[in-house]
Amino acid sequence: MKTAPFEYQAPRSVDEVVALLAEHADEAKVLAGGQSLVPLLAMRLARPSQLIDINNVDGLTGIRPLDGDGVVLGALTREREAERASLVTERAPVLAEALPLIGHVSIRNRGTVGGSLAHADASAELPAVAIVTGADMVVRSTRGERVVPAAEFFAGHFTTSMADDELLTEVRIPGGPPGAGWAFYEIARRHGDFALVGVAAMVSLDGDRIRESRVALMGVADRAVRATGAEAMLAGGPASADSFAAAAQEATSNLKPPSDIHGSEEFRRHLAGVAVRRALTTAASRAGGAT
Repeated sequence: MKTAPFEYQAPRSVDEVVALLAEHADEAKVLAGGQSLVPLLAMRLARPSQLIDINNVDGLTGIRPLDGDGVVLGALTREREAERASLVTERAPVLAEALPLIGHVSIRNRGTVGGSLAHADASAELPAVAIVTGADMVVRSTRGERVVPAAEFFAGHFTTSMADDELLTEVRIPGGPPGAGWAFYEIARRHGDFALVGVAAMVSLDGDRIRESRVALMGVADRAVRATGAEAMLAGGPASADSFAAAAQEATSNLKPPSDIHGSEEFRRHLAGVAVRRALTTAASRAGGAT
């Protein structure tokens, strides 16, 4: 299919971008990597009158340290660049583990970190990473800049808390507790397919006891969600197979995943429990715990 008619804009600065967004609001779409937007345009599921191409905008790319132990990624940073960056591997291991699971290399060569986050697909890897790490999103408009915690950024499937005139410029991923283990685990029919379910997890240990844990699930609701009940259950307990099995049961007991041709609600709930248990087991192992 062909796209609906639109006017193409190619600004060179963030100020130009936000001015265009302020002028056209919900009539505009921002083109970064285009891996999600272009198919929507081709199928006419998106019909913007203005297409704002930000690929030549200065200051939106790059990876740099954050506060000594975290990492900052410009919104236009390609997923493949982040995947291959030693700084990401060292300072955001859960992101490094999730990135290779996004589509195929050809997709990640063009797809951007900010584009995936702003697209807010409930089955995507990067929103779950942002939720589990407590990342901050930096957004700009003609009114200025604001920082939005990941927990407040994702408002629903394909929906964020950004206003129509705001642009995501960077994501700040803080470092976790010293010595923490991280893991990302997803289940898909084939590598490169959208995951049926996925889990990002962190475990911090005090000896053989769990000091802190974090669990974020994707593909089970209209956005990535934290399993706070499971996290509370694990706090202070042993890093054991039984503990992780109980946490998986708690994390999935109230889930109502969508049903589709790839799996029923019950099947996805079962897979989510498997993914939680395996992600926690791996994270604890990487933190030095016996499981």
